[in-house]
Amino acid sequence: MAKKVLLLCGDFTEDYETMVPFQALSMLGYQVDAVCPDKKAGETVATAVHDFLGEQTYTELRGHNFALTADFDAVKTEDYLGLFITGGRAPEYIRLNARVLEIVREFFAEGKPVAAICHGPQVLAAAGVLKGYKATAYPAVGPDVTMAGGEFVPADVTEAVVDRNLVTAPAWPGDTAICREFAKLLGAKIEI
Repeated sequence: MAKKVLLLCGDFTEDYETMVPFQALSMLGYQVDAVCPDKKAGETVATAVHDFLGEQTYTELRGHNFALTADFDAVKTEDYLGLFITGGRAPEYIRLNARVLEIVREFFAEGKPVAAICHGPQVLAAAGVLKGYKATAYPAVGPDVTMAGGEFVPADVTEAVVDRNLVTAPAWPGDTAICREFAKLLGAKIEI
């Protein structure tokens, strides 16, 4: 099997939570197939830059156009070693796509590594795969994790939480941690 990872995103995915994992996993030698429902390779999704500037919640600015590298309709989960679900606003609506939920369930059924950052666990909750798992997320998504039968673990924004085949992180400052732990789950060997 080729060293392939599926990266699931959508319009207004968080910029750093998409670009950093895509580049980090590519650097490690994985072919990262970035897909979005209803889009094909070569098309783009708009990203959003989230930051805290003093308001009660994050602000959102328009980010880059992120180029997709594979066709969503052609995804066969047996071709992939792992799944990375990006954050931002995309999870709130891609979780409404039946095939997105099937994809997530297929990865969990096979016990393959899955990573979800920020709002990404909304997709996991909608797929019904969080029961009995410990997971973190952006704090506003904590109730989704709990209602889906998971145990929400508050974590510092620079940390990741690992439970069996699942790794989660609360926001883009945790890109290093989630990418490191996901790479470990994938079996990547990093020598320094």
